[in-house]
Amino acid sequence: MLFSSTIFLFLFLPFVLLVYHLLPRTFRNGWLLVASLFFYAWGEPRFVLLMLTSILINYLFALAVHAYRTRIGVKWIMFSMIVVNLGLLGWFKYSGFFVTSINETFQTTLFVPEVVLPIGISFFTFQAMSYVIDVYRQAGQVQKNPLNLALYIALFPQLIAGPIVRYETVADEINHRRETLPEFAQGVRRFIIGLSKKLILANGCGQVADTIFNMKDLSMGLAWIGIIAYALQIYFDFSGYSDMAIGLGLMFGFHFLENFNYPYISKSVSEFWRRWHISLGSWFRDYVYIPLGGNRVSPWKQYRNLGIVWILTGLWHGASWTFVAWGVYYGIWIMLEKAFLGKLLARVPVFATVWTLVLVLVGWVFFRAETFPEAITYIQAMFVPDVLWDDRASYQLVQNGVILALSCLAATPIPKRIGERFVESSGKVGQTMQYGYAMVLLFLATSALVASTFNPFIYFRF
Repeated sequence: MLFSSTIFLFLFLPFVLLVYHLLPRTFRNGWLLVASLFFYAWGEPRFVLLMLTSILINYLFALAVHAYRTRIGVKWIMFSMIVVNLGLLGWFKYSGFFVTSINETFQTTLFVPEVVLPIGISFFTFQAMSYVIDVYRQAGQVQKNPLNLALYIALFPQLIAGPIVRYETVADEINHRRETLPEFAQGVRRFIIGLSKKLILANGCGQVADTIFNMKDLSMGLAWIGIIAYALQIYFDFSGYSDMAIGLGLMFGFHFLENFNYPYISKSVSEFWRRWHISLGSWFRDYVYIPLGGNRVSPWKQYRNLGIVWILTGLWHGASWTFVAWGVYYGIWIMLEKAFLGKLLARVPVFATVWTLVLVLVGWVFFRAETFPEAITYIQAMFVPDVLWDDRASYQLVQNGVILALSCLAATPIPKRIGERFVESSGKVGQTMQYGYAMVLLFLATSALVASTFNPFIYFRF
């Protein structure tokens, strides 16, 4: 079920909210769990059993870790936990990819399993693993009620595409949260902003990107319009989902951490990844990079650690060599920044922002392209084209220039800062106008929804 669907907006969400706030507090967690399982089962009923199995397995692993923490065998429990979780993720997400790669490399004819990828498996697997690891590190309390753990992992606002929520972030709120009218209203407004990002900006830019990426013999201008459109599409698509998840959490009394912080104004690739998909970056930092030694080891081992993290980051995003290349690409640039480039960029901030943006746009080509040849051909059109500009580029710019310009502006902190200053200077009038503005956005987003076709979130496939 999509957040940006009429069924969710006008049936599922109002009904779940109504029942939730009418129920006594004792029964609210149970109702949220039932609603979350129904939400997930709407699209893929059979995979609810997979998610419940994952929850049960990690519930038992955490209990075992808690009980045997002081014994030598606890490390074998942790090893088993990692193998089981990554085994499930690997089978459903990577089995076909690896067998196909073996067949192509060694000219074999091994059977390629056709496995359907469960939506959100990367997200709920990483959440479950982080919970058990935190129990092992004594960074979080063990949850002895399996229904509470199930609610943490299956909670529908963040189940499908994050943000990846640490158990410690919501541990107290599972049983002791307090819903308030001001936070509920704030949640509604945040949800509407995210919905508008998806339906108005992301889908609008996506139409431009899809059109251009399906063309042949691109001019330089057309190639740049296409990749800028895709960069805006994926940003508003994913940050919009995160906004909706955070807003929904507030409606039910949960406080999720921010997942985006205007990444396209970054002055280095390292900064970009501190601002983009923050929950994933912090997960790899805390559970992979630091355990490998982080920055506490020799420079060459630091580069090794970065290489491992970025290969895994690329694989996490998809079972394709283009995603691996995408991860390696960012890993190399971050290594160079760590070695010397970061200091040079810090001296010229304006150039650093432009430089970083160009590098990110090139990276998105690998992310968007289906194959290496497609990616290389597209990058050639961006930098060494046969034609600089053509009528198709002019057409796209004239037809879609407004939505692209608005999206570029919205990808910066400028609109938010203007709104905050207006509210500060206008008091209650400004606050009232904020919600009036949200209602206008809701009307525009709903109109776009009625007129649009099925358009799922990009990160659903991860």
